[in-house]
Amino acid sequence: MTGTGAGPEGPHIEADEVVLDAKGLRALAHPVRVQVVGLLRKYGPSTATRLAERLGVNSGTASYHLRQLAAAGFVEEDSERGNARERWWRSVHRTTWFNDRELAEREPEAALAYQQSVAAIYTLRSQQTLNGLQTMPRAWRNTFDMSDWALRLTPEEAAALYRELTEVIARYRRDAPETAASAPEGAERVAVITQILPELDAPAASSPPSGPQEAEGSPTS
Repeated sequence: MTGTGAGPEGPHIEADEVVLDAKGLRALAHPVRVQVVGLLRKYGPSTATRLAERLGVNSGTASYHLRQLAAAGFVEEDSERGNARERWWRSVHRTTWFNDRELAEREPEAALAYQQSVAAIYTLRSQQTLNGLQTMPRAWRNTFDMSDWALRLTPEEAAALYRELTEVIARYRRDAPETAASAPEGAERVAVITQILPELDAPAASSPPSGPQEAEGSPTS
């Protein structure tokens, strides 16, 4: 999971979560690195060669980005799997939060690059699901949903909506490669993507008319 909203702070941070600081933000300001972290969290430990195959890049490129991620503390070598010929890597965290608005203002280019990478990955996930929708079992096809609602909220109401959504999601089972075997029979990985997108270019609410007026476009006599 990659959060770009108002995630947990201070004592609410779990052991497997990381809140981006300036160093971490700059390290993830590259789409390949965001994808590498996501793949390790989804599929578990892997090698540069296997990651390169999934990403469509060469193994040298994957190795370079793994080293950069390791230097920033996002991935580490899996010594239990590695050997003299092959290095395995694993993700250090299960969740990334980016919720420091002051940091975003200090590092605008890195913040934008990171958030654009996250948005691109969300789009890719949606397209991959659509491409495989017709071959999914019917029970899973019936759960697929892409919806949007237009609301008119204050910033405070939008923040409250976000908190309520995360509280609902938190009631359900989190996924990780190492815990998949303990899930109930028939359980599969499901990606729930939340987006609260302010649309400040929409027309503002107009003042009600002060007196009786004809409706716009109505016939007159």
